[in-house]
Amino acid sequence: ILINNIYGVDIDSQAVEVTKLSLLLKVLEGESRDVIEAQQKLFKERALPNLENNIKCGNSLIGSDFYDNDELVLGAEEVKRVNTFDWDMEFPDIMDNGGFDAIIGNPPYIRIQAMKEWAALEVEHYKQKYISASKGNYDIYVVFVEKGLQLLNENGLLGFILPHKFFNAKYGQPLRHLLSEGKHLHKIVHFGDEQIFKNATTYTNLLFLNKTGNKNFNFLKIDNLDKWRYLGECIDGKISLTKVTGEEWNFIVGKEAALFEKLNEMPLKLENAAHLFVGLQTSSDKTYIMSVVEEELTTSCLISRSLENSKVTIENEIIHPLLKGSEISRYKEPNYEFMVLFPYSVNSGKAFTISEKEMRSQYPMAYEYLKLNKSTLIKRSKTDSTNWWLYPYPKNLSLYERPKILCQVLSMRGNFTLDLEGKYYFVGGGTAGGYAIIIKDDNPSDLMYLLGILNSKITTFYVSKIASGFRGGFFAFGKSSLKSLPLPNLDLSRKQDKISYNKMISLVEQILQLHIDLKNNKIPNDKKMIQRQIDSTDNQIDSLVYKLYGLTDEEIRILENSK
Repeated sequence: ILINNIYGVDIDSQAVEVTKLSLLLKVLEGESRDVIEAQQKLFKERALPNLENNIKCGNSLIGSDFYDNDELVLGAEEVKRVNTFDWDMEFPDIMDNGGFDAIIGNPPYIRIQAMKEWAALEVEHYKQKYISASKGNYDIYVVFVEKGLQLLNENGLLGFILPHKFFNAKYGQPLRHLLSEGKHLHKIVHFGDEQIFKNATTYTNLLFLNKTGNKNFNFLKIDNLDKWRYLGECIDGKISLTKVTGEEWNFIVGKEAALFEKLNEMPLKLENAAHLFVGLQTSSDKTYIMSVVEEELTTSCLISRSLENSKVTIENEIIHPLLKGSEISRYKEPNYEFMVLFPYSVNSGKAFTISEKEMRSQYPMAYEYLKLNKSTLIKRSKTDSTNWWLYPYPKNLSLYERPKILCQVLSMRGNFTLDLEGKYYFVGGGTAGGYAIIIKDDNPSDLMYLLGILNSKITTFYVSKIASGFRGGFFAFGKSSLKSLPLPNLDLSRKQDKISYNKMISLVEQILQLHIDLKNNKIPNDKKMIQRQIDSTDNQIDSLVYKLYGLTDEEIRILENSK
C-alpha cells in the first residue's frame, strides 16, 4: 500500500523525513520480531520499503517554469527556498494516467502580506499562474485548493481542512467562482466557531471537491464538535449547485433555510436605503488617540497619551470624542474614554485639510504636540512627508458629524445606538472597531425607525447566517454582513404602514429614554423596575418587526430558537 498508493510532497525537508519515519513505524505496528524475520526470509526483501519515490521534498505550487523568465536571477539561498517541483516528472505514471484518485491535506494558512516580506517572487508567480490568487490580499490556502483540483484525475476526490473565511472574503471570489463554475463542490462540513486545533484559534471547514461536476452537494453545520464526533449530531441537508455562484457563500440548511430564503428574497436592502461607513484609520493611533484627563469646554482639553501616560493640553476645536467598538451598546448613550486629534475641518458637508500654517497659528498646542511625533508620522506607509500631520487614508471624514446610527462590529447580537447630534467619532478597522449608518436626508424619525429594526432579533438572525463567526458566539456586524439586510418596504401613504412606522418611532423614543433613566437612577429597586420596562419595550419592538416582515408564528418560533 505504501509503495503503490501513498504519495506526498512537502517543501520542508524535515517534514518529509518525519513523514517517512511515521509511515514506516505504522508498517511495523503490532508486528513481532519473529514475523519480520520470517517475511525477510520468505520474500528475500528488506522488512521496510523504500519511500524515496513516494514522499518527496519540493514546492507543490511552483514548477520549473518559474525560471522561464530570462530576467530572473536568483542566488543559491533563493533557489533553495523556492524549491521548484514538477509533478509530471516526479510522478510520471500517475500524471500520465490523468492524476491522483484522492488528495488530502491541511494546507498552510498564510496571508500574502506576510509572505511578501520573505517570498515576494513566489507571491508574484502565484498571482500570474493561479486564478485563485488574482484578487486582493489572499491567503495561500486558496492556491492549494486550485492546485489540488488540477492534480485530480477525472474521478478524483479532494478533501482539505481549511478556513471558511474565503466563503465571504473578497479575496475568495476567484476561488468561489472557479468551484461554482465547475460545480466541484461535493461536501462541506462547516464548524462555525467550533475550534478544531488545540493551540490555535482558527475557523475551519472540511471542503470536499470532485473533479467532475455535481448537481448538488451535502452541507453539514456543526454547532457542537463533540456531539458531532461521537453522536453524529449536526444540521445537514443538500444544496443545489444551481444556487452557488462566485458571490459570497451563505449556506443554510434545516428548518431555518426557508425563513432565511424568505427574508433574502425581499427586494429592499439596507444598502438601498442607507450608507454604511467604517471608522477612522489614522495609521498612528498612539499619536492621535488619547484618553481624557480633564475637559475645559470653552478652550482646551487636558488629555493623556494612553500608552506613554504623558499629559498634554490641546485645543477643544481640533479634538473629538472617540468611541471604540466596545463602547457602542444598544440604545445607550455612549460613555467615551478617548479623544481623537482630527486635523481637518468640516463645513457644509465637506472635509477640508487644515494646513500646516493654519495648524501653527490657530492650534499652536496641537501643532507643537504633533511636531514632537513628526518622525513617527512620517514613517507611516503612504504618508507624504509634506503632509506629515494628516491621515494617510482620509476616508469618510465629512460623515462623522452627521446624524447617524452607531454599530458595534463584534457582538453576539445587534448593538446599535443613535447619535443624532453627530457628536461621536469612532475607530475603524477589524472587529474591534465600529461602523456607522447614515441616511440621505438625516431625518431623525427615519433613523429611529431603522434603529428599531437593526436592534431586533431579525437582524441578529440574518447576520448570524451570513457573517463571520467567532469563539463564544460572536459575529461580525460589519458592512459585508449588514449591507444585504432585507428591510420592509413601507408605503407611508398607506394607513397601516403609517401606523406601524409611528409606533416604531414611539417605542424607540421610549427605550432610548428608559436607558437614560436607568443610567441616572441610583436606587436598586427603581433600576430593576426600569430594566423590566426596557425588556418589555424591546419585546414590543421585536413583535412589531415580525409583523412588518410578515412572519408566521412558526417562523417566529424558528427565529427565536435559532443559535
